[in-house]
Amino acid sequence: MQETRQNRIARLLQKELAEIFQGQTRMMRGVMVSVTRAKVSPDLSICTAYLSIFPSEKAEELLENIKKSEKTIRYELGTRIRNQVRIIPELRFFIDDSLDYIERIDELLKK
Repeated sequence: MQETRQNRIARLLQKELAEIFQGQTRMMRGVMVSVTRAKVSPDLSICTAYLSIFPSEKAEELLENIKKSEKTIRYELGTRIRNQVRIIPELRFFIDDSLDYIERIDELLKK
């Protein structure tokens, strides 16, 4: 039962965070941030979000900026989902480099 609720909340957070990042990156030309996966702790107090950043050369710089504005993102997330959850989870962001990994394997297989 608890796992179903975790998955439902994780999908909600992933969708809302993606919309927040989409709105923020519209101002920055040539940059795209997408939320590839969100995981929520069993007590729903911590959300771990994995971000795919394009172009990958700017990934570290953008991740640092996102971590600096974490409180602002959490506040905006809270205004969006305040009627659906009791506690707005603490946010943790990591880079999802699986697409770069797949691309690298594809290059090696072509050789």
